[in-house]
Amino acid sequence: MVNDFNVLKGAEPFFYEGDKTGVLVIHGFTGTTQSMHYVGKRLADEGYTVYGPRLTGHGTSPEDMEQATHSDWIRNVQEGVKKLKVTCKEIFVVGLSMGGTLTLYLAQNNPEIKGIMPINAAIHMPELIQTYESLQSTETRFVDGIGSDIKAEGVEELAYAHTPVKSMNEIITLSEQVRNDLEEINIPTSIMYSPEDHVVSPDNSLEIYNSISSEDKQILALKQSYHVATLDNDKDMIADTCIAFINERRNK
Repeated sequence: MVNDFNVLKGAEPFFYEGDKTGVLVIHGFTGTTQSMHYVGKRLADEGYTVYGPRLTGHGTSPEDMEQATHSDWIRNVQEGVKKLKVTCKEIFVVGLSMGGTLTLYLAQNNPEIKGIMPINAAIHMPELIQTYESLQSTETRFVDGIGSDIKAEGVEELAYAHTPVKSMNEIITLSEQVRNDLEEINIPTSIMYSPEDHVVSPDNSLEIYNSISSEDKQILALKQSYHVATLDNDKDMIADTCIAFINERRNK
């Protein structure tokens, strides 16, 4: 049972009511909705209905996150889809990092998803696996955080300063599950990745592009951004790409 921790200012879920096209916007591992709010607002300004859920254990404290599981995060995004389906006739999904992993999961398990836009999505992280394996039998509960991998000066991500060791296994498990079923994805997909990413290797996005079954797929390099690209120099390019992708594929 996850305790009721106070949500940090800026980490709250957000919802913008718009037209019948819904967009689920998913943040990443140890991060918050703050990292996705700019892109979410740009999508809302286009007229879409936009929902950015707060994943369980995020935006509160590392001790809270330590109690959460990848099943909680899957439930969070599945509930997000249900929330949008109340008023929307079609749903698109965009996610950053583990949010991208969850975006791929939804595409594998929800036939009603119209298209997806994973950004620096994580499906295989050997260094994280190695770190977890070296720590899982020790008394270490937390390690230094992975937040704010941003090229733009003066920009900071609202993310945990420490990562729970137990949570590492949760993202590893989720990533492996999604990676094993990539070929099941056959819907329109726009993959965005940072060639210089200090958290998730760009090889992840290249593998996603090469492994999914979608005929309608594209891949875009975010050359002026690091991992948290949605807060970085390419944030407008990301928003513009998402808007164009949705507009070309939505029911007019």
